Amino acid sequence: MEFVGQHILSVDQFDRADIERIFEIADRMRPYAERRRITRVLEGAILGNMFFEPSTRTRISFGCAFNLLGGEVRETTEIKASSLSKGESLYDTARVLSGYSDVIVMRHPAPGSVAEFAAASRVPVVNGGDGPNEHPSQALLDLYTIRRELAARERTVDGMTIALIGDLRYGRAVHSLVKLIGLFQGVTFRLVSPSELALPSEYLQALARAGHRAEATDRLEDGLRGADILYVTRTQEERFPTQDEADRYRGLFRINQDIYTSYCAPSTVIMHPLPRDSRSEARELDDDLNSNPNLAIFRQTDNGVLVRMALFALLLDVADKVDDQAREVPWFTGGREAG
Repeated sequence: MEFVGQHILSVDQFDRADIERIFEIADRMRPYAERRRITRVLEGAILGNMFFEPSTRTRISFGCAFNLLGGEVRETTEIKASSLSKGESLYDTARVLSGYSDVIVMRHPAPGSVAEFAAASRVPVVNGGDGPNEHPSQALLDLYTIRRELAARERTVDGMTIALIGDLRYGRAVHSLVKLIGLFQGVTFRLVSPSELALPSEYLQALARAGHRAEATDRLEDGLRGADILYVTRTQEERFPTQDEADRYRGLFRINQDIYTSYCAPSTVIMHPLPRDSRSEARELDDDLNSNPNLAIFRQTDNGVLVRMALFALLLDVADKVDDQAREVPWFTGGREAG
């Protein structure tokens, strides 16, 4: 795709060449993300960060990525803090705020809302999550992490086995990741969930058309055996009709070090889009995994800054200009490199 000036709304926009281009730029962003170098390539540019659902990592990492390229960030959080609470349409909001920004990242609880907003925007819009639908930048950073983790083990995405565990019905990160991995070849998907939270049929059909193998089970141990990647998700309680219904599924699949040792290969990578639910009734990834070197969840979050920097650089046409204004940092930066 031609990135300059485009909206990023769905992973359906990408082919493998696009992914390789994004990841190539992300690799080049590492010295800046680790604050070993400074660039001001987006000095004077403004990011409109519009988050109408709760967010920690996505909102802050998008802002961090833009700041690291030299730009400035303006934020709106919660619908009640905006004129949408007064009845303003997404169209009017988009027309106004795109006049104040050079690029906008938006999260909204309604599926399709970000695309509706983007249709009226005068600047590029990046989907930061639209309800249970998609989360394209999360899928990109997840795939970037998967590729790096497998490469360190002399493996590739083609031919891997990935276990997707938990709420596969409402998990937008899972939905986007399944689509993105579908561009590769010969992948085996282990789909571990209760039947009520199974991956929607349209994703299964797309995997079948692409020649991938998908195996559904409600037994955790069956999903773990032989997997290269464990991708664990929390119960998306905010998507359920009632809290009582959500509570039925919280903590249904729990992985701790004993379970990992019993059923996983010593090199199996553990991932999670976060937040992981650490409440006693949940604990989908137990704290005793924190010292496991194959726990990649914090390498994922570090990689999110790289990928989002790459997206901004491509959308605003500065990918090949980042180094032109680079210099070394004057402060102590020890201990920040991804571990």
